[in-house]
Amino acid sequence: MFNPFFSNHGPFKIIDILQALNLNSDEINKDEDVNDIKDLLTSNTNNITFFHSKKYKDLASNTKASFCITTENLKEILPDTCSPIIVKNVLLATSVVTAKFYPNSINDNFDNSTDLIDKTIFKDKVRFGKNVLIGDNVSIGSNCMIGHNTIIERNVSIGDNCTIGSNSIIRNTLIGNNVKILDNCVIGKHGFGFFPDKRTNVRYPHIGMVIIEDYCEIGCGSTIDRGSMSNTIIGKNTYLDNQIHVAHNVKIGENCIIAGQVGIAGSTILGKNIKIGGQAGISGHLKIGDNVDIAGGSGVIRDIPDNSKVMGYPAKNIRDFLKENK
Repeated sequence: MFNPFFSNHGPFKIIDILQALNLNSDEINKDEDVNDIKDLLTSNTNNITFFHSKKYKDLASNTKASFCITTENLKEILPDTCSPIIVKNVLLATSVVTAKFYPNSINDNFDNSTDLIDKTIFKDKVRFGKNVLIGDNVSIGSNCMIGHNTIIERNVSIGDNCTIGSNSIIRNTLIGNNVKILDNCVIGKHGFGFFPDKRTNVRYPHIGMVIIEDYCEIGCGSTIDRGSMSNTIIGKNTYLDNQIHVAHNVKIGENCIIAGQVGIAGSTILGKNIKIGGQAGISGHLKIGDNVDIAGGSGVIRDIPDNSKVMGYPAKNIRDFLKENK
């Protein structure tokens, strides 16, 4: 995953990473360089990745990473070219290593680089309301409008013919052309990623970003979290109603319509042409196929194949649901 917003502080020797995890291994060449941490799919030689669930065994068996943080029970699934780094808690160890490569990705404090838009290069280019603030590393295309009290924090690219409503905050986001973001949205902040501990909660670094493709509309009061290890993506011509939460690493395909108060948990992938009724909830790490209809108020806890219509909790084929609830 290429991310222009977070600086990689690597490479590190693998011995440095082992020391950060309080580990030692006689089976690993401790002088070998590690250039980056990536997910199983995008890793290459001299990268480190992580593998914590058999749900991802197909990706793990084909990963090109040189090193993988994993458990004793899962290590045999890895290819011979990938050296396992055995830990008790894979996700906690991954957060430690990610923070080593990307130390600036942990906290999302307010952006003190912002300045009033009429003091920036955009003052004669953008139509804007009162008290609009712009941060560093921001680009804005032609014919755009920004509403009152909105803050475009650091690391944002906005395409042409876009409208950003009032009282919104955006950072770490790539926005395509002809996108409408309505009032009171928060886009590109880190997601709900942390590990509970007896004394403190360990925050997981989020090194991904949000990508909103062309012709999308994001309704009032919606929150879209940036990705942790991959990106959060809203596909072309997808419309989100008001008060929707899209968690980190979620990928929504093209031409989807999602009604109000829907919540989509982290790392779930939605296909194309999906319709979701209001107040539905979708659990994390699921795959929802193309052309799926999910009725309002449903609770989705399992993968859904293409061309399905489901409702209820747990969500099931709509005909089965109606038969059982005559």
